[in-house]
Amino acid sequence: MSVNDPDAGCEAIAASTDFTVIPVIDLLRGTVVHARGGDRQNYAPIVTPLSPTAEPVAVAAGLLRAVAANHLYIADLDAIQGHGDNLKALRDIRAAFPDVELWVDGGFSDEAAIRPLIEGQIGRPVIGSESQRDSGFLKRLGDEAILSLDFRGDEPLGPTLLHEARSLWPRDLIVMTLGRVGLSHGPDWQRIAAIREQAPEARIFAAGGVRGWEDCHDLHRMGVAGALVASAIHDGRLRRS
Repeated sequence: MSVNDPDAGCEAIAASTDFTVIPVIDLLRGTVVHARGGDRQNYAPIVTPLSPTAEPVAVAAGLLRAVAANHLYIADLDAIQGHGDNLKALRDIRAAFPDVELWVDGGFSDEAAIRPLIEGQIGRPVIGSESQRDSGFLKRLGDEAILSLDFRGDEPLGPTLLHEARSLWPRDLIVMTLGRVGLSHGPDWQRIAAIREQAPEARIFAAGGVRGWEDCHDLHRMGVAGALVASAIHDGRLRRS
């Protein structure tokens, strides 16, 4: 794959069995919003050519068509911020797309919080480091969960131990740089490379700043397993030809 041939890079990455493009939906008060720079207080309902409305199932359908994805990452921003939840929207998406694996970050920090997700067979829990009080919850879940190592600028969010103790990490890791979300700054290459070196056997997924197929190609070449993407799909920079 050559980064000088975007079409060839697109088709090769899209067909790759070891690189996964995962569309992202951010839910706030029952609506899909445009996440930008981690400034959650100012997120507005999304306007996208992929859907006539910001209704969750409609936006999910547009994203899944655009990249023929088998996974969908959903951030329940109300639950993450402790202001309720979007469980109904999650159930609606699950019912509409039964063959798509949902990765859900709902600010989970204990077993009671993930019970509706597991019992309802909605999807896999994403354990965001920013929402954790200690390392015990993640340790009990093991590979059932996905760990999101969250950063704001150079600051790791959540317990220091979660960021430093490789033995606590499950197989699937998201490297989430909130300040790059929704912006065209490119992935956090240095941090991704450092975590890749620290956990070479883990499946690492980059989140924040992915601009298109060239970034996916370079991440793939680094040994990264996939990327979480929203803006570049909505605006057409990253779609299957």
